[in-house]
Amino acid sequence: MTHDSQELKTLIDKDDAGQKLYADSAYIGQEESIEWCGMQSEVHEKSTRTKKLTKSQQASNKRKSKSRARGEHVFGFLTNTMHAMYIHTIGITRAAAKIGLSNLTYNMMCCVQLKTRVYNAFLEG
Repeated sequence: MTHDSQELKTLIDKDDAGQKLYADSAYIGQEESIEWCGMQSEVHEKSTRTKKLTKSQQASNKRKSKSRARGEHVFGFLTNTMHAMYIHTIGITRAAAKIGLSNLTYNMMCCVQLKTRVYNAFLEG
């Protein structure tokens, strides 16, 4: 099985030009592919035991993490809570239906969570 960082060339193309690519430090060294597509690199910088990140690099990673977290939370919920990252169906129609139902369930759970927060804030204030 290939790590997703080794598949970057197959995941992006020229249609993505002008967009930002948020990624973790596993994608360091693939700037050529990112530039070829015309994307703006927002890849996290990586520290090592001998070379620590500067304050500006740490601030840059923190800024990038705020955007990445939005997508990471979705995948985390689908993976850990719903166990929905693998599709065990036969046929594209059934797979599309399962993905659609998983996304619908995720959105409904977000709605419930937001309503609960609003309701609790109303009770407190």
